Amino acid sequence: MLIDCHTHLNEYSVWELREILERARGCGVTAIVVAGTNLESSRDCIKLSESHEGVFAGVGIHPMQVTAPLEGFTYQILRELASSSPRVVFISEVGLDFSQGSPDTEVQYQVFRKQIHLAKEVQLPIVFHSRDNQDGSTASKAALNVLRQERGWEVGGVMHYFQGDWSVAEECMEMGFLISFGKPVLRYPYLKEIARKLPVESIVLETDSYPQPFKKVRSKWTEPKDIILIAQELASIKGLTLDEFTEATSNNLLDLFRRLGATGKVRAIIGSEKHP
Repeated sequence: MLIDCHTHLNEYSVWELREILERARGCGVTAIVVAGTNLESSRDCIKLSESHEGVFAGVGIHPMQVTAPLEGFTYQILRELASSSPRVVFISEVGLDFSQGSPDTEVQYQVFRKQIHLAKEVQLPIVFHSRDNQDGSTASKAALNVLRQERGWEVGGVMHYFQGDWSVAEECMEMGFLISFGKPVLRYPYLKEIARKLPVESIVLETDSYPQPFKKVRSKWTEPKDIILIAQELASIKGLTLDEFTEATSNNLLDLFRRLGATGKVRAIIGSEKHP
């Protein structure tokens, strides 16, 4: 069983999405989470999850989509979205982004904190984004500090598309957050070394799939089917068979929901509940 815990498949056309899902199933991917980045895309992710078996949704406001503090009416809409369907499994994609041209940092902090509060209110795990600035400003450390201050470990979650150093990985583990590897682990020796040191109980998988027209050859675009490549690489690093590794990483995600008492979500993800 393979779970892709973070994608943006809602950005594809309906006809292309159908083919992407077929290719994913052909590679053994049984569950895919589609993450929102604002209110509109969060709605789209929920609709997709309710119309495709094996697809689940995350709702949230991405730090690069922040335009104003998260207050009153907007917070209520987000809360309603998060509570609107059993197919919603994460508050995602939220966090901090210190890259050039990113929104005001103080507003980012406020929106991130409010979404951590929301996660605790609706009892959903958090998938958080953190992108550092070239000047050395560390969004990873800042995001972990906010999660600690706001007691984000009460619901737990995942550090999305991990590209940090070992100290960041250690902080994640200390708070009980899982570490999600994408395709960068296929390229970067330092990520392979971090994966080697991590206990398998801390690892999950993702592709962060979205349309990539900057890659001129369509077959080179990252899709959920590519998660098998990530799993194979990490299984080799950990000295496990592919089946052993995929079972362990899938159980890591399922345990997030079990700890929150969300047994219905666990049943749906493992396929014992048929999609309507």
